[in-house]
Amino acid sequence: MQANVDIAIVGAGPFGLSIAAHLRGSGKSLRIFGTPMQIWRRHMPKGMMLKSAGFSSTICDPGRTFTLRHYCEQQGIPYHEVGLPVQLDTFSAYGLAFQQRFAPGLEDVPVETIDACAEGFALQLANGGSFSARKVVLAVGIDHFRHIPDVLAHLPSERLSHSGEHRELERFRGQRVLVLGAGASAFDLAVLLEDAGATVQLIARRSAVRFNYDEPLNRPLLKRVSMPMSGVGPGWKQRTCTDIWPWLYRYFPDERRLRTVREFLGPSVGWFMRERAEAVSQLLGFEIEAARADGNQVELELRGQDGKRRVVSGDHLIAATGYRSDARRLPFLAPRIVDRLALIGSTPRLSAHFESSVRGLYFVGPVSATSFGPVMRFAFGAVFTSPRIARHLAA
Repeated sequence: MQANVDIAIVGAGPFGLSIAAHLRGSGKSLRIFGTPMQIWRRHMPKGMMLKSAGFSSTICDPGRTFTLRHYCEQQGIPYHEVGLPVQLDTFSAYGLAFQQRFAPGLEDVPVETIDACAEGFALQLANGGSFSARKVVLAVGIDHFRHIPDVLAHLPSERLSHSGEHRELERFRGQRVLVLGAGASAFDLAVLLEDAGATVQLIARRSAVRFNYDEPLNRPLLKRVSMPMSGVGPGWKQRTCTDIWPWLYRYFPDERRLRTVREFLGPSVGWFMRERAEAVSQLLGFEIEAARADGNQVELELRGQDGKRRVVSGDHLIAATGYRSDARRLPFLAPRIVDRLALIGSTPRLSAHFESSVRGLYFVGPVSATSFGPVMRFAFGAVFTSPRIARHLAA
């Protein structure tokens, strides 16, 4: 086993990179692992646009010296704080540039196991390397937590996939594709599948599609007062979510914390996608009662809110049904560590500094939402997280 380091960061998305940037110059020895911007570069479809505004689609360094705005200005890419959607590829390239600037020593190697040891934690890497760390920060994002409804779980992989599995959509050209979901990932995917030459049918339990509030380039004063902008969209409740809840959320009753994370800022589609999304063939207000693979197709039995039933079929079904954080689904955590975690719901109960009940083990990103609020489901949550945890780790 190699020499001990002070801190190991596992994950190289906005949270992991922001924390690494804040720890530069701290005097602490640090190693960071992961494929930079993996979710955005490998698990979101080409041609997609981010639902978040330009100013909130950024990664956080201590002096805010390299925001998305700085990157776009350097590259000659059109940019506005609000009102101009951010291209997925622009955000991914910005993330890589941020990593090269603030975490140049990043190791693009998977961590296979994390277990307790006398020095703190023993980490085994996929390339055969191993080392120990006094403290470990897990910034692993959402990919381990893909959710597939139970009614679909038995379907074979050639007929069923999760939206997080798709970057290239050309393979679906000429196919009939069913898309399940009512949020941005479902509608973005449906639109892009049609662009790729597929015939798409979208199915959702919700009886209506919700679109984000429009974000014009120039907002009238009255609108700015009545609907102030926040990192998760306009509105006073959204502003409370980003500016106040992270400080207080841990003191809310458990039931309220779990319910708010589950329900607040639910499925919605970007305002700029309205025209294209409304053109997608939709079956809204339908529940899946049964699903089966029948020869070369998948067949769904649906029940509408009025009780009427219908059957739909396609060559493939994509479940754009989101993610459900669950610490027990992290495959690299040793069982004896998982067993020691105090949980709220299925996620770790965290201290004010993001530390779990296992001393020296920290969780950030979406898995921390039950302790710091729904903003942690978004990259913008790193603005609160990174300076706070970095000060604690550097002490």
